[in-house]
Amino acid sequence: MRVVFMGTPEISATCLKKILADGFQVVGVYTQPDRPKGRGMKLTASPVKQVALEHAIPVFQPESFRQEETVEELRALKPDICAVVAYGRILPQKVLDVPTRGCINIHASVLPRYRGSAPYQWAVLDGQEETGVTAMYLCREMDAGDIIDISRTPIDENETAGQLLDRLAVLGADLLSATLKRFEAGTVPGVPQNEAEVSYAPMLDKSVCPIDWTKTARQVHNHVRGLHPWPVATMELGGTLFKVHQTRVVEGSGTPGQILGLTKTGLRIACGQGAVEIRVLQAQGGKPMAAPDYFRGHPLEGL
Repeated sequence: MRVVFMGTPEISATCLKKILADGFQVVGVYTQPDRPKGRGMKLTASPVKQVALEHAIPVFQPESFRQEETVEELRALKPDICAVVAYGRILPQKVLDVPTRGCINIHASVLPRYRGSAPYQWAVLDGQEETGVTAMYLCREMDAGDIIDISRTPIDENETAGQLLDRLAVLGADLLSATLKRFEAGTVPGVPQNEAEVSYAPMLDKSVCPIDWTKTARQVHNHVRGLHPWPVATMELGGTLFKVHQTRVVEGSGTPGQILGLTKTGLRIACGQGAVEIRVLQAQGGKPMAAPDYFRGHPLEGL
């Protein structure tokens, strides 16, 4: 079975490594064009491209599929199936029609919940206790195709979005490999999504970073977890802007945003209900530090 793989970030690279290790014939890889990265803004290949080059697989990096010659390149690969994982492009119907057995996708949520670009982050932000990965057929509407299979996993109450993604990458890789094996064995049915259960996970940006201390302690804690490692929750204290990297829910009460005290493990701040302890933070222009260490060198008035 001739497989064309489409993906860009680390979760995609994990999936590509898995299907290569399991012996699937990947005849081509599509990934985003090299982008400037780091302080030097050096053009950098995506994680998927790096894996493909290591295995001498042809790499294609079109800006879009608007030009017919780009679609012809895909047709020339004669794919039986296209496997898509976080490619970063919405594929037009003329691309979906190329592989003889269709295009499948691994999505980092339990569909139909959290369609969109930030599914696992919003699961954490919303305080969900479970999520997973879904294997689905691609269609023209975003994340709306028929479901092939789902793998579920619990979310720990202190797990960050980044930590969850690391686990979902492995779960997704296993599901992709298992799904491709089903295609090798025969017909693979799909189940339509229940439109009544659809929810969306819009793209994140820095506008969502500031902490709202009127929220409950659990909601503030989820906010910090869900925005880590990017774009990272923020707070202002004593005229200094901080990124907040790690918190815990603790006992305490007071006016929302009130500093309750500095302990050996962190800075305690009152929320609308309960309190959180800031354990790791980063002053603007500085490096991440344990809160007690930072405030030992930068004492807060009244503490």
